[in-house]
Amino acid sequence: MLTNATASSWRWQRSKYKLSNRQIDIFGAAARLMFSLWWDRVRSINSSAHRERRAKWLVKTLLDLGPTFIKIGQALSTRGDLLPVEYVRELGRLQDKVPEFSATEAIALIESELNNSIHALFRDFDRFPIAAASLGQVHKARLHTGEDVVVKVQRPGLERLFNLDFQALYQLVLFCQRFFPRSRQYNLDEIYHEFRDLIYQEINYLQEGKNADRFRENFASNSRVVVPKVYWRYTTEKVLTLDYCPGIKIDDRSTLESCGIDLKELNQVGICCYLKQLLIDGFFQVDPHPGNMAVTTEGNIIFYDFGMMAEINTLNKQEMTRSFFAVLRKDTDEVVDTLLSMGLIERGSDMVPVRTLVQFLLDRFREKPIDFQELTEIKEELLVMFDRQPFRLPAQMTFILKALGTLDGLARTLDCNYNLITCARPFVKSIALSKGRGNLAIELTRQAQAFIKTRFDRPSAAEVLIQRLEARLERGELQVRVRSPESDRALKRIHLAIKSLMYACLTGFTLLSGAILLTGPYSSWAVVAFGLSGLACLSLIRSLFVLAVREKLDKLAQK
Repeated sequence: MLTNATASSWRWQRSKYKLSNRQIDIFGAAARLMFSLWWDRVRSINSSAHRERRAKWLVKTLLDLGPTFIKIGQALSTRGDLLPVEYVRELGRLQDKVPEFSATEAIALIESELNNSIHALFRDFDRFPIAAASLGQVHKARLHTGEDVVVKVQRPGLERLFNLDFQALYQLVLFCQRFFPRSRQYNLDEIYHEFRDLIYQEINYLQEGKNADRFRENFASNSRVVVPKVYWRYTTEKVLTLDYCPGIKIDDRSTLESCGIDLKELNQVGICCYLKQLLIDGFFQVDPHPGNMAVTTEGNIIFYDFGMMAEINTLNKQEMTRSFFAVLRKDTDEVVDTLLSMGLIERGSDMVPVRTLVQFLLDRFREKPIDFQELTEIKEELLVMFDRQPFRLPAQMTFILKALGTLDGLARTLDCNYNLITCARPFVKSIALSKGRGNLAIELTRQAQAFIKTRFDRPSAAEVLIQRLEARLERGELQVRVRSPESDRALKRIHLAIKSLMYACLTGFTLLSGAILLTGPYSSWAVVAFGLSGLACLSLIRSLFVLAVREKLDKLAQK
């Protein structure tokens, strides 16, 4: 286990835990992490052993902060392309080895919820949990009718903790919207409410049972997907009883290979499964981290957790279908149009930088992982987009992107050279041959058939080059540049430096005024002056931060 601490010793399990204390714990931990990383960078400390120590401290801190932050760590644990391997390895231990709470508490809750003694409910009940997660733990048991089951028991005090967390989080949202105007374009308030609803759904095991039944029905005809059966007689809001379905952890490459399971085929099954969830069912698992999935010895995928599920409306499903097949066809215009329709991009007067970025990504990274070093080839367009910030994040798309990001990290763990196009072929083929009814099914079939047709009618390299040149001429992308990007960037830096200087003067002036007023008969006005000084100081820090980011980007552009 990660730690020998018992549940009662965790900070978030304290009986008297106020909002102010919770805020101090959260923001104090965040500040310490940011300072530590900054200090390591200043001192140029980057050894593997040091990163491992930092990662262990981070895992311990996330455990101490509780379930909300454990879930964040679980999501990050699959992003080996973004985090150092030491962090990924340590965070991976949060997936299914979170410290358990006592069996006495678990049994007491089961007996209370099901209104009977544990011996009357189950023939056998294992007091030692087979898994412990952020929101609960799982005990193996056997019914009096002979079926082997698992009993998922919710952690004590979760709802009270979530109430505190979401109060603190909402204050952070309000702070960002007030002091960082650009954050308003990301719909933080809507994302907050969507995330809040999902989390409260997840701690309602009756809803999770309904989700499992719906998910099983969606994949009833797919023998490669296993969904445990729900035993409703032994299920309440805080207790969930399911079929016992043992399997190999989905990211355990060595065990999977020793069992003769083809990892490329496993990736294919997983990708096609998620494409069906997103593009056909419109009902998908938001959190596909390795602790929520396993593999049978036959190579079938078992899904365990159905607490955090989300739905996609029909309009978004159609746009996602168009976008998916446009990516397969390398159709830049169609991809940009669908991103605009889904609200991921805001339409501007000049869409050239966005189209250039999308075209570059489709040309270079459609069939391989993104290499951020190669993005320096379009650094001018990236700098323009940094200024204009055309990208948006609708609340529903936040969770779709989270699921896709986690799934991508998992797929790369199984096969570092995995190819989305290759993995998606069985799905595209099945759609092209289907005779579904309804607008969405017709659209899916049409897009799949069009994609297959383009594979046979592929133009030559010269024709593609001419078509792209014509398209750029029509869009006005080929133009004579009369402005110097270097001069523009220098002027923007000067502008930011002048703003910082003004804020520094204002901070010093109000601070000095407050000190003078404090020594005279106008001490009440001194408080006002100190308050204005604090606000000016915050503006100064923000302005200096933006200036530092701007200078780093400009240096990158000059390389």
